[in-house]
Amino acid sequence: MDTLIDLFANTQAALYESVMQPIAFVLGMGSRLEDVFNGTGWLLVGLIQIAVMVVVIGPLQRWRPVESLTDQKAIRADVIYTLIHRLGLFRVVLFLLVDPVLDTLMGELRVQGVGTFHLEDLWPGVTDVPLTSFLIYLVVFDFVNYWLHRAQHHWNWWWALHALHHSQRQMTQWTDNRNHLLDDLIGAIIWVLIAQFIGIAPTQFVAVVAITQLFENFQHANLRVSFGQWGERLWVSPRFHRLHHAIGLGHETAQGAKVVLGGHNFGVLLPWWDILFGTANFDLRFEATGIRDQVEQGVDYGEGFWSQQRLGIKRLMCALGFSSTR
Repeated sequence: MDTLIDLFANTQAALYESVMQPIAFVLGMGSRLEDVFNGTGWLLVGLIQIAVMVVVIGPLQRWRPVESLTDQKAIRADVIYTLIHRLGLFRVVLFLLVDPVLDTLMGELRVQGVGTFHLEDLWPGVTDVPLTSFLIYLVVFDFVNYWLHRAQHHWNWWWALHALHHSQRQMTQWTDNRNHLLDDLIGAIIWVLIAQFIGIAPTQFVAVVAITQLFENFQHANLRVSFGQWGERLWVSPRFHRLHHAIGLGHETAQGAKVVLGGHNFGVLLPWWDILFGTANFDLRFEATGIRDQVEQGVDYGEGFWSQQRLGIKRLMCALGFSSTR
């Protein structure tokens, strides 16, 4: 583990010194070199993730696919979303527009006497072991993710944005980042605020995000894999998550004769939360994916990046009552 950490740190330093630092000076960002160095770490993580997706998950999809992939245009759009996020373009927006606001907010809270709560202080001695504290933070953020995910399916305005993610009829490893950018922005702000509040170290935060994202890529893969009766209850599998994307199952809940927003299998890494809060579905089947109104009524969720973003805003305005059309 120490060897891997050192290798990553040395590679990050080399990439920063040879590429990112000169670019920062050209752009007049010499006063923010520490932020540029941290951004280099995120870029390196993204490159590693893409390499794993291509070298490991890609061959697995070809080995045991759930379905034949015929809509290459939709898949190419998902690749664009992945590159935007994993190569740092989305994080640049956060860095320029959101981070200064959050820094100001946290600074004001500290002035008012509201300090950062350190989760590790609850288990003195236990969390002195880096791996132990990392696992604790991983579980905490997964719990947060479960409820964020349920909120995306519960509130009409948020589902109007999140529906884009579910509109992919042919899921692949690239589908994870197929989200409306405003949806991603809301989630990112919440994650950063919670990270600040519980006092997670920056390096551990990067690791939690990276591992979560990589497993989400695996779960969205076009892969006919189940972890078995017990494994399915320990870690989210591609089969478990595919049911979350199943038409009329993953985004709806029956209340008598009425169907409302809801669904099953919201867990991101751990199915424990679905089991605990009654939203788990462990049926051993691989269903077609998509949204009911998309399939039955032909509702358009867009084919390319820009049309998907535009239609997402239209749905949001409709959900908020500013428009009567979709």
